[in-house]
Amino acid sequence: MSAPPIRVFLADDHEIVRRGVAALIDGQEDMEVVGEAATAAQARARILAVRPDVAVLDVRLPDGSGIDVCRAVKQAEPGIHCLMLTAYDDEDALRSAIIAGADGYVVKDIRASTLLDDVRAAHRGKRLIDPRVADRVSATLREPADDPRFASLGLRERQVLALIADGRTNRQIAERLGLAEKTVKNYVSSLLAKLGLERRTQAAVLHLEHRGRA
Repeated sequence: MSAPPIRVFLADDHEIVRRGVAALIDGQEDMEVVGEAATAAQARARILAVRPDVAVLDVRLPDGSGIDVCRAVKQAEPGIHCLMLTAYDDEDALRSAIIAGADGYVVKDIRASTLLDDVRAAHRGKRLIDPRVADRVSATLREPADDPRFASLGLRERQVLALIADGRTNRQIAERLGLAEKTVKNYVSSLLAKLGLERRTQAAVLHLEHRGRA
């Protein structure tokens, strides 16, 4: 028996682009479109309702960012793969997408066959980044350079911070470190307070900015 088709969800506010990608995907024997959205709010609700294998998300949506949608989806359903699709070769967006746990980041001017291959790769669990921007990020996270804000962090807090910067959700961090998810939440709150920050994304960016100076 052949494997079931890859279930794909599309979020893009440009109807022509969305229809074009949908037609491309539905034309493949091994994949099908199971839902569409034109806004971030629609995408969050519909993706969690239909639970696709892969969500192809436009970075810029009318009411928010596809990256925020990715983060919310990964928090709720880590098994859903998110592929960011954008018209902009934006380093800041790339960094944010990685922190959010995106499985891939590609620009819209790629060939149709490349996009299909990327959807298949994301479904297999491969984390990919467009080769034109891949050299801007490092897969290896190092300890932050000397900084008074990091001095008060304990070993566990440093481990949690590194995993946050790797795009892991609290659930994934808990599984990785063998901790209860509630304990991880406590560590996150503690390290944010020590770093003088309000959001985990700020902590992740701070870690990424300092890793190259170590």
